[in-house]
Amino acid sequence: MTTDPLDLTALELAGLIERRAASPFEVMRAVQRRLDETEPFLNAFISRRDDEALEEARAAEAEITAGRYRGPLHGMPVAIKDNIAVAGTITTAGAKFLNENLTPEDAEAILRLKTAGAIVVGKTNMFELAVGNRSINPHYGDAHNPWGANHDAGGSSGGSAIAVAARQVPLALGTDAAGSVRMPASVSGIVGLKQTQGRVSVRGIVASQNVTVDHIGPMARTVADAALLLETIAGHDPSCPTSADCPVPTYRAALREDLSGLRVGVPANYFFDLLDPEVESGVRAAIRVLEELGAATQLVHIPDLEDLMAARTALSAEGLALHDPWLRAHPELYGNELRRRLLANYFIPSRDLARANRVRRILKERFAAVFEKVDLIAAPTTPIVSFPLDATTAAVRVSKTGEIVERPTSVLMMRLTSPGNVSGLPAITVPGGFTPAGLPIGFQLFARPFEEELMLGAAHAYEQATRWYTRVPPHVTPAAVTA
Repeated sequence: MTTDPLDLTALELAGLIERRAASPFEVMRAVQRRLDETEPFLNAFISRRDDEALEEARAAEAEITAGRYRGPLHGMPVAIKDNIAVAGTITTAGAKFLNENLTPEDAEAILRLKTAGAIVVGKTNMFELAVGNRSINPHYGDAHNPWGANHDAGGSSGGSAIAVAARQVPLALGTDAAGSVRMPASVSGIVGLKQTQGRVSVRGIVASQNVTVDHIGPMARTVADAALLLETIAGHDPSCPTSADCPVPTYRAALREDLSGLRVGVPANYFFDLLDPEVESGVRAAIRVLEELGAATQLVHIPDLEDLMAARTALSAEGLALHDPWLRAHPELYGNELRRRLLANYFIPSRDLARANRVRRILKERFAAVFEKVDLIAAPTTPIVSFPLDATTAAVRVSKTGEIVERPTSVLMMRLTSPGNVSGLPAITVPGGFTPAGLPIGFQLFARPFEEELMLGAAHAYEQATRWYTRVPPHVTPAAVTA
């Protein structure tokens, strides 16, 4: 084939593989060449399965040639965040003390991918133990956003976002407990999906910090590719206590281009209160595109949302259930930032954790009342765009006063994604334009529980109308990264 397979979306590549116009083995070789060229400066991966992946690609090619084609993921390269168990691999979760953690079994989501014929390329870099929203890691090195030299790719699934954005692989999985799929997807210019809590089994997430709000979610260049991943990994898992036993639709069948009759709510509070002005401009323009496609928009108010979201601080105490013995015995094995965050959780009383779970119920009721009036909620994904790796604050505008203020990036990044986790609502981020400096803006949609079809359909319509996903990150050289 003359076209570089890594320039194609997953479904475009799948079509070639099905017609035998592309060889899974040659596609995997192209992936590994791209990794050899780019990994020295992107550092998106903690580990690679080069030999195993080539062997599996050769086997997939033989199956397809023999007429045993399994579907569009057969022979497809996929990157997996390094806190999701893949049988026979070291799963570090980005932590030093798990650097010999050989996982014997696949996570349920990985098992479903493998059954569909997908091939795991390697395990991606992440914020240590998924407890941060940056692409920095003290043990495995920082990962670099391909849209800006020495820029952060968000977290904690930063490596997976980079791998897709830099066209190292067509598809990836991340995890999302406060936005860790959608935050890096937003600032890396790709699609990130957090489905309804329970839609996808979370069995096999290693060292999960917030088990009651965590998710495994698709990361892709297009909404259609994300829909393909979701319909593959979704479904009931009897061994996962949070798994929902309900039918899984064919999500790609719900993709549409006309939004006539769709009611979209635009929040009048919280979501637009603290924003980079360039982000607000981009998202307002994205909402106008929804209107041009036939959607009717209206202002909506989620009462007390600012106060209700304070409950998430108490929920972070869940992490001590895992870390208490390690933290007491070997605090030196934790990075400085992570250690400080975990130690702070000892000051959260159990009564506050119990109250936080009551607040979650109230928050769900608040959103349910809004969804009686609208079908979707449209908002920014992150208040800011990608920032330099050494930055700890960013400037945002206070909507009520117009004042420009500096706020910690650690607070800003998850501000607009975490409501989806605390409430359990499905949410998706799609590329929503670019700043004048060429950095991606994320555009987010929320839907009612288990109404991913409606959300994916609207996101696809917007994506096809704007085609931001066709932009390629500027070529990043080692010299540019170290400049």
